[in-house]
Formats: sequence, structure tokens, C-alpha cells
Amino acid sequence: MKVALVHDYLIQDGGAERVLLVLHEIWPDAPIFTLYHDPKRVGPAFDGMDIRPSILQKMPFALRHYKWTLPLMPAATEYYDLSGFDVVISSTSAFAKGVITRPDTLHICYCHTPTRYLWTDTQEYVASLRLGPLMRRFVLSFLSRLRVWDRLAADRVDRFVANSETVAERIRKYYRRDSVVIHPPVETRRLSPTGLPGEYYLAGGRLVPYKRIDLVVEAFNKLGLPLRVFGEGPELEKLKASAKPNIIFVGKVSEKEKSELYRNAIAYIHPQEEDFGITAVEAMAAGRPVIAYRRGGATETVVDGETGEFFDEQSADALARAVRRLRPADFDHTVIRRHAEKFSKEIFVAKMKEFVETSWREYPRHSPDAAKEEVVRAVVNGISL
Repeated sequence: MKVALVHDYLIQDGGAERVLLVLHEIWPDAPIFTLYHDPKRVGPAFDGMDIRPSILQKMPFALRHYKWTLPLMPAATEYYDLSGFDVVISSTSAFAKGVITRPDTLHICYCHTPTRYLWTDTQEYVASLRLGPLMRRFVLSFLSRLRVWDRLAADRVDRFVANSETVAERIRKYYRRDSVVIHPPVETRRLSPTGLPGEYYLAGGRLVPYKRIDLVVEAFNKLGLPLRVFGEGPELEKLKASAKPNIIFVGKVSEKEKSELYRNAIAYIHPQEEDFGITAVEAMAAGRPVIAYRRGGATETVVDGETGEFFDEQSADALARAVRRLRPADFDHTVIRRHAEKFSKEIFVAKMKEFVETSWREYPRHSPDAAKEEVVRAVVNGISL
């Protein structure tokens, strides 16, 4: 069984890239096809792998201004030569599911979410561009056409795997397809509880608008409690400018440094609606309760009153009330840790490997020899009748 991996683009170090790394651990000989590969942004984890960027990477200044090549990305995805592979596994929230494969190639899509700016967040995405009325209409028209391609691309997938029940429901709604849920891998083994009281509240990740770290900053400006925020992104400077001295931004951190931040936290703040939410599970693996907005993947990973608490309105005031309401002493770090282990990397590897191998065994072959066998079988059956 010869496997190829397809990923949207390797231009950041996020949860989707962690999934891709584990998929490559399962199938280490699989090449990785991707629209763009920027080693400086994804770090050394992918060094030495057979990574095959698309034809777009050859364009001048493409890596620096990759967003401007959006209209070319569907065609570039379709251009990959996957004819020599038995199984293609796409890891995607955008274009990778649109690859074209041979009839006898099994295409399994690990879907992080149907493309947010095409389906769930279109109006918010366009508003964030701050365009004039004419350009706004043009962009909405283009996204409408791209949405048609995205829907057709989903039809090319043979089997869907969703990273959460939340995403599985979106796949049913937008693509009219069923899926199997296999939660993303979390490195629970490298995280462990201290059993000691925490020193500060913690939030973090990629500092982009939908993560809603702005709500956390606003809430803790009012509360005056110690807060640390890890991560980088386009929102960083704006968040720093609005934060009071009780809020410390620690920037990009190593996995070891992040583990220590979790271990010494009072609680982890999760104010956004995520497809799954790896950081919340990491915090729980370190034995810390999570204060989460009751939407999206957090509803599948956080157990209210046992591993954390929810707030129902996505506002700074609602978050501040939840922080005041939380009593850290009421939570047992061993119970929280045990719950987090349900989302371990080891469980992901076992489930994903079994799903791919079973799907491959069940997938109908359409090779010339198989076709001949079917004809012979049909003739024999006809004679016997």
C-alpha cells in the first residue's frame, strides 16, 4: 500500500501541522504534497521529509504574498501527480481535498473543518478585509464561485474523517457526506500535573481574530488578576497595547516552555469556538481546569464541573464572571489528567491506522486485471444461471 499525504500549505506551525506530523510518523515513506512550504515558518520538525510544493511556489514573492494567489490554488491542487499511489490522505481545511486521483486510488480526507471563509465565517472574513463597497461585492462574488469548487471537491473524497463531532455536523450540512470522528492527537505523555496551586491564568495559541484573546485581555483588565498569554500573530501588538500590567505576553514558546506554563497555571482560558481545540486538552493533560466558551470542540473535550467550567455568552463580562465563579480547589488534577488521556496521540495513531487499512481492504479495485476478473466472474455467473 503506497501512501501519499496532501496538506493545504506548510506556512505555519499549528494544530493541523501537528496532525500531519503524526500521519507522517504512521506512514514515514509517504511524500507530502502541499501548495507552499516555508521551512522558516514551520520550524525544523519537517526537515528531511519528502515535501513536494506546488507549481505556485516557483512564482516570485509567492511565499511572502501567498494569499494573493488564492484564485490559483484550486488548479494548483488539481495539478499534483498522484497516479503512483494506492492511498491518498488529505489533511485539510481548504484545498487539499480537491486533489484528483485515479479510479483505483483510495482518497481519505482528514477534515479539520469545511473551509471557514467559504461556509461558516464568510461575512466575518470579508468584513475583516475592510474593503470598499465595490471590492466587497467582487470578493463575495469570487467566494461564491470558489464555494462551488469546494463543494465539487468534496465529492472527490472516498472517505471523510472529521476531527470532532462539531466538524462532522458541518460536513453533513455543507458537503452532504457522512464521516467518522477521530480526534486529533495530543501529546499527553509530555505533560504532567504538579498538584501544586497555580500562579496565574493562561491563554494562548495563534493570535488571530477568531481566537478572541481580545475578550480575555478585556476581562482580565477588569479583574486585575495575573494572566499570561503565549503565541504570536497579527493581533499581538494590538493586544499588547490594550493590556494592563497584570497581563504578560510571553511570545512564541517551545513545547517544553509551554508545558511549564500549563503546569503552573491556575486555569486555562478558552474563549473561542474551535473545531476541536488542542490547547484546552493540553492544559487538562497538565491537570489544569479549563474555562471555555460553550461552543464547538470544547463541548466534546471539557466536562462541566469536572474538568472545567463553561460560559455561554462570548463576551468579556461573561468570561469575567466565569473566572470569579471558578474554584480551583474543587477540581482534582488526577481526574482532569485521566480525562485528557482519551485524546492521546497513541489513541489517534491506533484509530487512524485501523481506519485507513480497513478502508483500503474494503475499497473496490478497478485495475485492468481486476476488471478482467469481474468480466470472467459475470460470464461464469451468467452460464450458471
